[in-house]
Formats: sequence, structure tokens, C-alpha cells
Amino acid sequence: MPNLKLEIEYDGTRYYGWQVQKASRTIQNILEQTLKKILQEDIKLIVAGRTDSGVHALAQAANFKTNSKIPLDKLRWGLNCLLPEDIKVSRVKKVPLDFNSRFWAKSKVYRYTILNRKYSSALLADHVYFFPHHLDVGLMRREAKALVGKHNFKSFQASETRERNPVRTIKSIKISRDKNLLHIDIEADSFLYNMVRNIAGTLLEIGRGRFAKGSMLKILKSRNRSCAGPALPSKGLCLMKVRY
Repeated sequence: MPNLKLEIEYDGTRYYGWQVQKASRTIQNILEQTLKKILQEDIKLIVAGRTDSGVHALAQAANFKTNSKIPLDKLRWGLNCLLPEDIKVSRVKKVPLDFNSRFWAKSKVYRYTILNRKYSSALLADHVYFFPHHLDVGLMRREAKALVGKHNFKSFQASETRERNPVRTIKSIKISRDKNLLHIDIEADSFLYNMVRNIAGTLLEIGRGRFAKGSMLKILKSRNRSCAGPALPSKGLCLMKVRY
């Protein structure tokens, strides 16, 4: 029974996130239903990281075991023929039997994108957060350095029904500008719920001058969510890569 890993690209705009939900359209639902049509067996996907409603992915990873011996290129072709236009499989790969997309992941890279100009975009509206005011990107970069390393990120942890250990390790934060698009790329061993969106919101407050120089370190040490900036909308967030 081979263990297969999918690399998946999707636009999360029309979906209630990754995870299967009753009476809700999700990425996992669509993929598992499509796999069942092709393989004629029930499939349960193990995903690297569950994305929320409206969040996108360039290279999500998920694996499953199957009795089928269908060639991998034909499986990818069949999936992409049946899947909707906003979900596509870029790669199918055979992996070791004990491979687990979630537990084998060493880190994930998320990108938050801000459209920073005086007018919004008709084409990019579902994929960026529009912000028309001036931003001090240099200050944002300097303040972001305080987050790199192993820390308690409780200040950037959204409330959940169950408690989670707030200690995470951010390996890198890169803030880059491509004309009017500002990208905030964060790589970490794992992420808390809404962690990237909360960090992006805090960096935006710093860049617009609402938080003073040195604020990021103070916010981090406070371990108080109310001290940080707002969570930016999910539409600007994209899972870029899962590293193994």
C-alpha cells in the first residue's frame, strides 16, 4: 500500500478553510471526494497545516495511503481534470510508508501581502490587504528582528477553545517590496492560530507610526494579546512552502 504525497495549490476565497466540516465547502472535502472518484476507495488526507477560511496556498502538502497502483502522472492529470479551477495538484510523489505530512514537517513559510498604494485593485482584491497610507518599511524590518528565534508568542496567539503551548521558533522574517506590493514572509517550525495575521497587523501599526520604535520587543515580552496590533484579513495570507 503506497504512501503518496500531494503538493497542492489553491485559492481559498470560496472555501471554509482546509479541514472537513459538515455542510461547508472545504479544500479537504473537495480533494478527498475527487480522489475517491479516481481511486474508488475512501481516502483520508493528512495535511501539513490546516489553513483557515479565505487563506490560500502555493504549496500545501498532504499525504494518504492507497491500494491503487495508478501511475503518479496519470493520478495528477486525473485530479486536475476533475478538480475545480481554484484547486490544483502540482506534484504527486511516493514517500516512505511512515511519512506524515504534519509530523515530518521541519518548518512552514507563510506570506502576508499588502497592496500599498492609493487605490485598490479589482484583480488582486481576494489576495491582498489594501492599505493606502505611507509605511516606514525600514522600521518594520528593524522591529521584526525581535521576533526571530525561540520565544513565547502569546502576544500573537488568538483565543482558541483549547490551550496551546505558545512557544515557537521563527527562523526568519523577510519584508520585501515589489512595486506596490509589500510581502511579509515568515518561516517558523510551526504557527499558532492567527499568529502570522497578528504579526502582520502589528508590523503594519509600526510602519504607519502608531507603535513607537522598540514596540515589537515590548509586545513580545508582555505576553498580552491586547498589546499587539489587529489580525489582518485572511485573504492576504498564503502558505508558500512546507520544508521537510
